[in-house]
Amino acid sequence: MVTIWYGLLGLFFAAYLVLGGYDYGSGLLLARSRNNADRRAVLTAVGPFFLGNEVWLVAAVGILFGAFPMLEGELLSGLYPAVALALAGVLTVTAAVQLRSRTDHARAAWDRVVIAGSALAALGWGAVLGGLLQGVPLHEDGHVEGVSHVVTPFAAASAVTLLTLAAVHGAAFLTLRLPEAGHARIGRRLVPWALAAVAATTVVGVLSARVRDAVQRPAAAVPLLCLLVAALVVAGGALARGRPGVGFAATSVALVVPVALVGVATWPYALVSTVDPAASLTVADAAASGPTLRLLSWLAVPLIPVLLSFQMMSWWVFRGRIDGRAPVYW
Repeated sequence: MVTIWYGLLGLFFAAYLVLGGYDYGSGLLLARSRNNADRRAVLTAVGPFFLGNEVWLVAAVGILFGAFPMLEGELLSGLYPAVALALAGVLTVTAAVQLRSRTDHARAAWDRVVIAGSALAALGWGAVLGGLLQGVPLHEDGHVEGVSHVVTPFAAASAVTLLTLAAVHGAAFLTLRLPEAGHARIGRRLVPWALAAVAATTVVGVLSARVRDAVQRPAAAVPLLCLLVAALVVAGGALARGRPGVGFAATSVALVVPVALVGVATWPYALVSTVDPAASLTVADAAASGPTLRLLSWLAVPLIPVLLSFQMMSWWVFRGRIDGRAPVYW
């Protein structure tokens, strides 16, 4: 039961990164739009999905609080700066897209806020994943010492990597949704940058003693890194050949891999201590009691199909490219 719920936690957060990732990637690519009409087209492409995508983050947080209360407290305290940065980005983007059309003269300024918020969200979640992979100074009493441990070369490299992955993912999504081919070219140009970021993060991780000590299953991490590289290569080739669906599927896989990598590489620990190995928090220790998990399972049985059905319906209703008849958002 504990393993199932831990898998669900990873699955929901990975789904959020895939769905929210093209929101933030599209927001980043507003910087490449030439005028307000282009920026409005980008936001119209994202518009039908934007708020629904954030539901997956709410669901993931609900699983974290309900099924893993011990992990919730120590995760938020141990990686507080990274989590705060990510949530600040999420809130900034959500507010900015709602406010950009309230006044014409401030629209360009709000677009810059959308870009900045998208960057903060991507960087923050990347730093969270990097922080989980390198561990935190967790003591036996459950106290995490300081916050400076989050500011490391590996966490910074992880943040930049997720930023580049989100940008490529956003370009693939916009290639699917917009009639112009410009974002396919942007996506192809971004793929080498994403590959370079993945390579740099891997090198920094291998050289970091903290990461080497925290990773429990390095042999399982290697195939996942290869899968990440392969997904980016496939995405670049698909965008070059005019196959945006394949490109979008490949970039979706690229955003799932970092979550799977953290879960697999640190198993059986949910949070690895860098100062006292005995204080490391296992998945079993972090989980709620058996009766609580069983109760949550009864609640999840009807809710998960509803959430999946809503997402599938949204994609079906708003499938295809936008045109002049598409509803205008923001």
